[in-house]
Amino acid sequence: MDNDFQSRETKSARGRRKRSRNPLDRVPYSVLVGTLAVLLVIAGILAVRRPHAAQDAGSGNSAEETREETVEETEPETEPETEDESAEGFLARAEALAVQYDYDGAINCLKESPWAEDEAVLGKIEEYEGVKASLVRQDPSKVTHVFFHTLVMDNSKAFDGDRREAGYNQVMTTKSEFEKILQSMYDRGFVLVRLHDIAYETTGEDGSPHFVPGDIMLPEGKQAFVMSQDDVCYYEYMEGDGFATKMIIGEDGRPTNEMKMDDGSVQVGSFDLVPLLDDFIDEHPDFSYRGAKACIAFTGYNGILGYRTDPSYETNEDYKAAHPGFDIEEERRQAAEVVQCLRDDGFEIASHSWGHRNMGTISMDDFRADTSKWEERVEVLTGPCDIILFPFGSDIGDWHPYDTGSERFQVLYQAGFRYFCNVDSNQYFVQIGDDYMRQGRRNLDGYRMYYDLPETNPSKKHLDDLMDVEEVFDRSRPVPVPPMG
Repeated sequence: MDNDFQSRETKSARGRRKRSRNPLDRVPYSVLVGTLAVLLVIAGILAVRRPHAAQDAGSGNSAEETREETVEETEPETEPETEDESAEGFLARAEALAVQYDYDGAINCLKESPWAEDEAVLGKIEEYEGVKASLVRQDPSKVTHVFFHTLVMDNSKAFDGDRREAGYNQVMTTKSEFEKILQSMYDRGFVLVRLHDIAYETTGEDGSPHFVPGDIMLPEGKQAFVMSQDDVCYYEYMEGDGFATKMIIGEDGRPTNEMKMDDGSVQVGSFDLVPLLDDFIDEHPDFSYRGAKACIAFTGYNGILGYRTDPSYETNEDYKAAHPGFDIEEERRQAAEVVQCLRDDGFEIASHSWGHRNMGTISMDDFRADTSKWEERVEVLTGPCDIILFPFGSDIGDWHPYDTGSERFQVLYQAGFRYFCNVDSNQYFVQIGDDYMRQGRRNLDGYRMYYDLPETNPSKKHLDDLMDVEEVFDRSRPVPVPPMG
């Protein structure tokens, strides 16, 4: 497995000699005195040599040396990194909050610092108060939601004419397209927010839970939007087709990807949406509202994040034969750690159903079974999850507000879901009910972009608010992109 998942053990001194318990009654006194003298001399020599012996630790000491009695040694502790407690340090921390629109946090950071009366600090507090007063509340009903599938990293492999090419061409987005979309949306004033920022569940005066709209406050001209990604599982069938193969925790402690190369080697880098989005926000922190990232959705039948976590792998002899040393408990442990890393990095976690099922049309028995499998096989790894992004653009109701008494709604509600997202090509589709929030998502994939190109259909303008499709569309795609159906 990757070294990022190996625990780092603290070093301690080794080779503590066990003391002899041999009886001394039969040894003459003169021999004891002589032996003691010799031992004292040897001890003195060892004391002088100890600094050099410590430097040579691990160089292959003989068995005799490892039996010598030693004083336990520990490596000197590294001084923990401490925050800069100067006025400049507090100003820098406040600015990091303010650039992502958390002006309350920035003001409190400075007011609660030891430098609250410093002239520069007072000036910044006044500046932040002024900006805060000018912020505009976003209309929760006008927050758009865009989504992607796993990004194509190598077009030559995804679009190589095999039987999977058509599907990739329809529903996948290439790396170059994704990066151009990010830049276009940033240039147009879009700012990433969480689903939980748009509306959230709270407890009313009567003690019952209900949803209320959120207060997303942004500067004039900025537009809140949500981003999500489906099927972040790196399915087995995708291997060798130009996609990332796994998500791991990088050396910097943030999520990144592994990708298997043609020669069998594995490279680590920004090979999918999560690290690419992190890279972009590192460069443009004002693209994120208070640290918000995307919403990442899993199925479960093939495992999550490239880890084969589903119980079916325990009995899959073909898979185990092809992967010697496969340890499903280790797969689950690592997957859970990466999910927590995603949460810590600002990403939301969602269900895409366990079996990638059409949750609006499958039988009620299958509906219940799939929801149970999600809870028992995936949510045990992800932790509590209150978002479901329906596969196939399906839903459990039409465009009218949900019938919250319906059987399908109640099964999902009892399983903890409160946020429900379908697919809708309209700019906005948001419903905030008493028990839920619902939102339509816009697919930014090969199909949608190709059929929005002027040369394909001049009358379609689905994406004009987000981008210039002619500039974004990857011309290395095979065309025409097959229609969905």
